[in-house]
Amino acid sequence: MEEVAVDAPLITNDAVVMGLLMATLALIFVTSSSDQPFWKKFYTYIPSLLLCYFIPSLYNSLGLISGESSNLYFVASRYLLPASLVLLTLSIDVKGLMKLGPKALVMFFAGTIGIVLGGPIALLIMSSIAPEIVGGVGPDAVWRGMATIAGSWIGGGANQAAMLEVFGASNSLFSIMVTIDVIVANIWMGFLLFWAGRSEKIDKIFKADASAIDEVRTRIENYRLSISRLPSLGDTMGILGIGFGVTGLAHLGADFIAPWIAINAPRLEEFSLTSGFFWIVVIATTLGLCLSLTRARKLEGAGASRLGSVMIYVLVATIGMQMDVTQIWSNPGLFFVGIIWMLVHITILLLVAKLIRAPFFFVAIGSQANVGGAASAPIVASAFHPALAPVGVLLAVLGYALGTYGALICGYLMQAVAP
Repeated sequence: MEEVAVDAPLITNDAVVMGLLMATLALIFVTSSSDQPFWKKFYTYIPSLLLCYFIPSLYNSLGLISGESSNLYFVASRYLLPASLVLLTLSIDVKGLMKLGPKALVMFFAGTIGIVLGGPIALLIMSSIAPEIVGGVGPDAVWRGMATIAGSWIGGGANQAAMLEVFGASNSLFSIMVTIDVIVANIWMGFLLFWAGRSEKIDKIFKADASAIDEVRTRIENYRLSISRLPSLGDTMGILGIGFGVTGLAHLGADFIAPWIAINAPRLEEFSLTSGFFWIVVIATTLGLCLSLTRARKLEGAGASRLGSVMIYVLVATIGMQMDVTQIWSNPGLFFVGIIWMLVHITILLLVAKLIRAPFFFVAIGSQANVGGAASAPIVASAFHPALAPVGVLLAVLGYALGTYGALICGYLMQAVAP
């Protein structure tokens, strides 16, 4: 009889784990749409999206399931994410998005600068308070591990892996940094989700004009009402066929493009252009945008974006199950480094937003397109309105392209100021 590892989770079958995650998501959304006073008050303060991350993380932390040993995140990120990007961009109003103006890009780059400068600033602050926390030599030097967070927070997993190779952090240090990355990033996303429903108050403080965003929302809402219908089986199969069909094409294209670039232009690896996942996201988003210019856009009336959102929430749950909330106590000093780093990022974003009078929507998307990437940027955008999800997708793609370059600068700055 095969022995079970001491630290093995209670549930090892991915089919059972998937059932647990889907039941959890169902419970969250059924209660969040309930008319009962208790649930209405509860979800006034606790965003349902945050629970989609947090509850699976509790399952993982308690040993009920294991995000590390499960293949569900890989499946969700490679199959469901690109399909959802297609379905979310299918109904995009390209002309309307153009009217949003340059402030979205300005806030994105402000977020990038906040990450690049935040790392060395956090390192300097902790060096003066508790130098033993941010010390270390060789592969265990803390700045090397922080460089992997910079890759993740400016681009994504591919950029993070690139920084691990470039700066050579030890496996033990990298494990701690991944935990800091996930927990700090999700805490900040929780704040964004909470304030998404109260963005008008912040816009008044910033004296920001959100009329362009409101106009896009209104146009999309009116368009969806004009084409809305009860979906037939043919409609649903057509939507899924387009979503997963384009996902297949995206994988096919990535299988050719990424290796070709790696062989013929290896220096482009700095921009993640040799990453297959990068090209999957780019191709899926691009083809989704192209389809928005065709009659396929009318499938939105049969619920294309709704099915895309279902896929995104499954991805969110699989991301949550990667997080072990108990790890925050293993080396709490390093978590303070991550928190200071994130505060610098937030401060720069808010200062720039105040200066250019940018709506809070651009603050949230500018941040998540860097910190969260294509997985969470559309989620945060959808918290403002489902029609705005494509804005998060497009900026996240830009983050993938610039992530390694920005993280390299951040890494060298941290090396220069490390104790």
